[in-house]
Amino acid sequence: MNMLDERAKFLLKTLVERYIADGQPVASRTLSKTSGIELSPATIRNVMADLEDLGLITSPHTSAGRIPTSRGYRLFVDTMLTTKLDVLETPVLQSDQPQKIISNAANLLSSLSHFVGVVMVPKRGMVFRHIEFMRLSEKRLLVIIVSPDGDVQNRVIFTESDYSAQQLIETSNYLNSNYSGMSFDLVREKLKAEMDSLRGEIGKLMQAAVQVSTEVLTQAQDEVIISGERNLLSVSDFSGDLGQLRRAFDLFEQKAQLLQLMESSAKADGVRIYIGGESQVVPVEELSVVSAKYEMDGQVVGTLGVIGPTRMHYERMIQIVDLTSKLLTNALSHK
Repeated sequence: MNMLDERAKFLLKTLVERYIADGQPVASRTLSKTSGIELSPATIRNVMADLEDLGLITSPHTSAGRIPTSRGYRLFVDTMLTTKLDVLETPVLQSDQPQKIISNAANLLSSLSHFVGVVMVPKRGMVFRHIEFMRLSEKRLLVIIVSPDGDVQNRVIFTESDYSAQQLIETSNYLNSNYSGMSFDLVREKLKAEMDSLRGEIGKLMQAAVQVSTEVLTQAQDEVIISGERNLLSVSDFSGDLGQLRRAFDLFEQKAQLLQLMESSAKADGVRIYIGGESQVVPVEELSVVSAKYEMDGQVVGTLGVIGPTRMHYERMIQIVDLTSKLLTNALSHK
C-alpha cells in the first residue's frame, strides 16, 4: 500500500468497483471516462502497468482490459472498502429446536446473498440429560440417550451378560441420579474411580453405555450446515471453468477444509474476509468467504458466512453476514 500514490490507489479502487459491477475486464479508456479525474489514457496506462507489476491487477490474454488479482481484492477489501448501511429487511429466526434455527440461518445467508450460506454447528459437550435401557433380547439392549436440548438418539448394544429388567432400571437410575448434566468424558473417569463400589456386571454395563453414548452423540453432529450450493451454477465467473466449479463442490462435500476455515474465523473479531488464491486457506482460486462468529448466552459457539465468487459485492456481503450473526446470536440466547 505504501508503494502506491493517491492516484494509483484511486484508479485501483475504481477498477475493482467497475469489475465487480460489470464482470468485464476494465480498459484504460473506460477508466479515463469513469474515474472522474482528468488523466490522459497514456497516463492511466502507465499507472495500470505499475499496478500489474505489483501483482494487483492482471490482463486476461483474451482482452486488453485488466481485472483484479486476489492480491488486488485483498488491498481493496482491507483499505478501500467503504460499507454503506443499506436498509436490509430484518427477518426473524424462530424455532423450538436450536438445530432448526441454525439451519434457517444457513438458508437466510443463501437467500440474501444469492450465493452459498454456511453455518458451523456448535460442538456439543457430549452431555446427557437422561439415559435409559430397554431389553430387546438376550444380551441385546437398546440404549436411549436424551441430550440437554431434547434430542433423542438410540443405539443397540450387545453385552457379555444378560440383564434383568430390574438391573437395567437400577443402572439407568444410578447414571441419571449421579451423572446427569455431566460430560461423558467426566462420567467415564468417575466410573473408573467407583468401579470397586459397583457390582461387577452393573459397572461393565455402565462403561459400555458411556462408550456407545459418546459414539452416538459424536456421529449425530452435522458439523457444518451448507445451503444454496446450486447458486454457484448460475455464477458467470464459473461458467467457463468447470474445474473451479468442481473444486468448489468438492469443498462443500468433504467439509474438512471448510470446517478448518470456519474454525479459524472464530478467533477473529467482527467480519472476516478470505479471498481464494491468496493463501491455502481457501483452496479454490475464484472463491471468497465472508464470515463472522456467533454466540449463545455470551459465549462464542460457532461461525457462519457466505461463500461466493471473488467478484462479489463485499459491502453487501459484510452487512448480510453481520446481520445474520446477530440474529442467530439473539435466537439461540433466548432459547
